[in-house]
Amino acid sequence: MSAKKNIIVLGAAESGVGAALLAQAKGHTVFVSDRGIIQPDYKEKLTRAGIDFEENQHTLDRILQADEVIKSPGIPEKTAVIKAVREKNIPVVSEIEFASRYTQARFVAITGTNGKTTTTLLTYHFLKEAGYNVGLAGNVGYSLAEQVIENKFDYYVLELSSFQLDDITYFQPWVAVLLNITPDHLDRYNYSLEEYAHAKLRMVRNQDSSDYFIYNADDETIQRYFKAALRPMLQLPFSLHHRPDFQLAGYYAEESMLALDLAPGYYNGGTEEVSTANSPLIGEHNRQNVLAAVLAARVAGVGTQQIEAALGTFH
Repeated sequence: MSAKKNIIVLGAAESGVGAALLAQAKGHTVFVSDRGIIQPDYKEKLTRAGIDFEENQHTLDRILQADEVIKSPGIPEKTAVIKAVREKNIPVVSEIEFASRYTQARFVAITGTNGKTTTTLLTYHFLKEAGYNVGLAGNVGYSLAEQVIENKFDYYVLELSSFQLDDITYFQPWVAVLLNITPDHLDRYNYSLEEYAHAKLRMVRNQDSSDYFIYNADDETIQRYFKAALRPMLQLPFSLHHRPDFQLAGYYAEESMLALDLAPGYYNGGTEEVSTANSPLIGEHNRQNVLAAVLAARVAGVGTQQIEAALGTFH
């Protein structure tokens, strides 16, 4: 990890610029390349840091000298520049993967086709209101890498798209949340729902028995592609209804009352109740989002009364 590398960052928006700043802070040689126009504020950040960059083009000769490429999530695998990098067997990582090397903070990572922003913001709100030293990053618009430069947080709540999960290798979230998988962005996955599902499930590939996976037991695609029996992490499936076919970690016992069991399948004194009566979120989909966020907060140690109070101040 201490070896200094020639790092090329492809894409100069929030993710790429954050990665470039972190790479430079860690002593690597950095060059940023963007095929389009770089926004003035990002250009100013790079210039101020003394980081070399180009826009409106990818100079392949320079890019292919990289020891490692950090690829922004918006760049598809089939672009000419990525194909050229792959042909040279140059390692390609995401900003999330790169940033995770430089922090010991615990990650609560949230993905899903729908609902992930709401769930991420609510989970962050629960932890922050409970006094946790927590950062917010990922798809919600804040670069994880840039925050890791200061490395002042003990926890990060991350919203992750499938694109951000494509290029992870060792990233290991302490708590992973998968809300749902429905057909979306399939052009990036050879029009295959299976490939898209596996991209989402990359989030849990490195989890071990000290980690938690919160997932939607009502989602048929998750059921099809997540091989629960083969995985070592503590699994916490949730549902909108009590289901005898699952050992559920959470479900709605009543319209606005959650029943939680953080060790489903073990005889540990049964369930606890959390009222969602204070929640300002309406709609069936938000019932899932609230349940997932409550479970994530409880796993992180936030008390049930703290959660109930924080629901009332979320907006």
